[in-house]
Amino acid sequence: MIPRIQKRGQRTIGLLAYLYGPGKHEEHDDPHLVATWDHNAPDPGRDPSATLKQLQQLLDQPVDNLDQDQRPRKHVWHLSVRNAAEDRLLTDEEWGEVARRMVAAAGIDDPDQDAGCRWVAVRHADDHIHIVATLVREDGYKPDLGRDAARVQAQARTLEVELGLRRLNKGDGTAAQRPTSAERHKADRQGRERTVREELRETVRRAVAGTVGEEEFFDRLAAAGLIVHKRIAPSGDLLGYKVALPFDRNKDGEPVFYSGSRLAPDLSLPRIRKRWPGPTTDQHSGKPSEPATNTTLSDPAAARRRAVTTAWQTILVIDHDEEATVAAHIAAAGEVLDALAATSAAPTRRELREAAFAFERATRSHIRSQHGHDQALRQAARDLVRSGPALGRGEDGATTAMVIDMLFFLVTAATHWHAKKGHAQQAAAARQAAEHLHAAYQAAAAQPLGALYQRGRRLGRPLLQRHTAMLRKAVPELAEQILSEPGWYALAATITDAEAAGHDPAALLTAAAERRELDTAQSVSDVLVWRLRRTAGLPAADTSHADAGSHTAGRPANPAVLRGQPEAQVRLVDRAAPAQQSGTQQFRR
Repeated sequence: MIPRIQKRGQRTIGLLAYLYGPGKHEEHDDPHLVATWDHNAPDPGRDPSATLKQLQQLLDQPVDNLDQDQRPRKHVWHLSVRNAAEDRLLTDEEWGEVARRMVAAAGIDDPDQDAGCRWVAVRHADDHIHIVATLVREDGYKPDLGRDAARVQAQARTLEVELGLRRLNKGDGTAAQRPTSAERHKADRQGRERTVREELRETVRRAVAGTVGEEEFFDRLAAAGLIVHKRIAPSGDLLGYKVALPFDRNKDGEPVFYSGSRLAPDLSLPRIRKRWPGPTTDQHSGKPSEPATNTTLSDPAAARRRAVTTAWQTILVIDHDEEATVAAHIAAAGEVLDALAATSAAPTRRELREAAFAFERATRSHIRSQHGHDQALRQAARDLVRSGPALGRGEDGATTAMVIDMLFFLVTAATHWHAKKGHAQQAAAARQAAEHLHAAYQAAAAQPLGALYQRGRRLGRPLLQRHTAMLRKAVPELAEQILSEPGWYALAATITDAEAAGHDPAALLTAAAERRELDTAQSVSDVLVWRLRRTAGLPAADTSHADAGSHTAGRPANPAVLRGQPEAQVRLVDRAAPAQQSGTQQFRR
């Protein structure tokens, strides 16, 4: 249940005319009263003899009784109360009780007193009501509306429990403005998945990702096809901007503009400027911070590998740094998600887009970001954008799985941090983003892990036995779990590759096993595959065409055989694995 106090007004009749009218887009259906201050006000929606003027005069009577200089300049109070789409439909009687509880909570009316304000509750749709009140009490005094917004929100949380509705997390005033009902109806009529406001917010956030100045930012907005108007002071200084979609026009055919601050609090030009590097800010060199691979990486694959390293370093920051610095890194993580969603291939694009869209809420809280040390993460976002789109196969696809895997950990760390700080909405948004990352990882990891799995199953028995002994010595506390997982074969193939590249696999395994949260991973082998291939500088995708005992090593597995899962999330299952060698055990669910 979402109560929203609208701006105060001066004309009671104007608001009533809108609520009882057809709506801007014919969305008002059967407008009628469900509750009033005296249970007896005329209802122009159900009583043919009642008029809007009569209702307005009754509501305004206490205001009109005052001398002109004593009347409030804006005397009309307006509250809308909306239920979630998945909630059951409330009856008129239930909405009436909601209205009475809301006006009492706000300080508009009190059932125990006879000197409240006059108010009515209008229902013109299944899922919401509007409450109109005039801000002079029957005794001529003005109501005490201090903290009225917080009080109606608290009342909404109580009503959600009593009425069996979806329970929303307590907000903190940092969320982006929700689309209005008119905006949602417009999107429905146009067959669009999101409203114009949401599409613009997503597009502007992508334009911000990794930018370093105004020129680049506005060039990206223009390249995305937006109409951009800049607000310039008489001195020539740039004060702000507003954007519109080319097809979104008003009745006069003019573009419907939204300023950055209307899209989200952190998308105003002054707030965006704070992200950009200053002259004393440490800059990321842009050079790979990991061993070179034995293949030539494409730009998208190289950018993804660098993003993995930077994301890992950010997890350590979230665990241990000052809260203002952590807030900046979480905001920068949102830029990485936006950049990854914009540059990934079709199999992962939708889920990554949904992850970035959800995580947007987790990037803002009352803890103000202290930008500067987050520039390495912003540089990772910049690299992703400038590297261009990645293919969904080969090294591009495998490094996409690798970076999604690490971003899953990063988003999970942000979830825990927000939960510790009591940021309920932000924690919930981060959890939702993690779910979408999980789905994206499955799509990205199935082919590269499947290819490694098939090659690992065909390694010779002596080599597998040697790898098994080494595993038990390097990570004795995890060895049996790893050996019981279907992903062990992908790890065995990775160990073989590491040895061939001149590395000590035991040392790599020991180092990888000491890193964060491995003990919570349900697919430890999956985790270790990515960690070993990255730290050893191995190709993320299996590029070999033959090895010991295998003439089909590079052939990808059927996705039904092996579906990759994010670390610390869902266990790998082998749905139809053939028996290993001569009748050894098959893996079961």
